[in-house]
Amino acid sequence: MAIISETITLMVMAFALGMDAFSVSLGIGMSKLRMKQMFYIGLTVGIFHVIMPFFGIIAGKFLSHTFGMIAQYVGGILLIILGIQMMAFVFKKEDTSIIKPEGLGLIFFALSVSLDSFSAGLSLGIYGARTIVVVVCFGIVATILAWLGLLIGRKVHGLLGMYGEVLGGMILFIFGVKLLLPF
Repeated sequence: MAIISETITLMVMAFALGMDAFSVSLGIGMSKLRMKQMFYIGLTVGIFHVIMPFFGIIAGKFLSHTFGMIAQYVGGILLIILGIQMMAFVFKKEDTSIIKPEGLGLIFFALSVSLDSFSAGLSLGIYGARTIVVVVCFGIVATILAWLGLLIGRKVHGLLGMYGEVLGGMILFIFGVKLLLPF
């Protein structure tokens, strides 16, 4: 029963973190990419959403063993800050040229939308989450959300992007508060 509860919680968190990839993919999807390109973009985003939280979890577990309960509070604060940062970023956006999502540009794109997964992984490592469940949830959800963003971006012109990131930020904020308050 605990694994099911943890998996549901992690899926919601993965959804929140994947909204960044979804939002950016919406814009990229409007650039008339081939389906093969879209497949590789989503797959690369998913791979980075496995790698980044994995390293975050390792660092978080080290901090947890070293600093105990203090580390859990730090993890909660990090999630709150990350959530606020995601919500605030929506209102600071400027129109910039999009890096082409191929080759090195694809690596930078995938890295940029998965950096928040490292911080979340750090918090989850401190909290003691199961590593394999985290990386599988994060990877699958990010891949699917990136593909959805690319496909919808092909059809729609940027309607959901901003709202998706705000929702993702709010979810991370709530999980951060949950780590800080015993309820």
